[in-house]
Amino acid sequence: MNLPTESLLLRIFIGESDRHGSHPLYEAIVLKAREQGLAGATVLRSPMGFGPTSRLHTAKILRLSNDLPMVVEIVDEESKINAFLGVLEPMMGGGLVTLEKVRVIHYRHSAKAQAPN
Repeated sequence: MNLPTESLLLRIFIGESDRHGSHPLYEAIVLKAREQGLAGATVLRSPMGFGPTSRLHTAKILRLSNDLPMVVEIVDEESKINAFLGVLEPMMGGGLVTLEKVRVIHYRHSAKAQAPN
């Protein structure tokens, strides 16, 4: 798959405890992105953050949170990202969704990544 040099980055900020049906929301988003044929998705778990309520979520030992910030990032061509937004909307109960124009420099598989274990 080749990505156009000018693509979009979809960034979705949610909480670790957010759900979609019986699945964690971040997992449901990634599976739906794969089903829709998007180029790829990455989930990042953050050790600290806060949202619109200003409630601090942290992984510090003394204040262990069960709802750490999660970020799902998806990069693809503009038309595919825009189509995915319609799929994403009913999945989201809360959170923040942003779009950025990005310049793709490199997107290909390495021979090592394709080798069976």
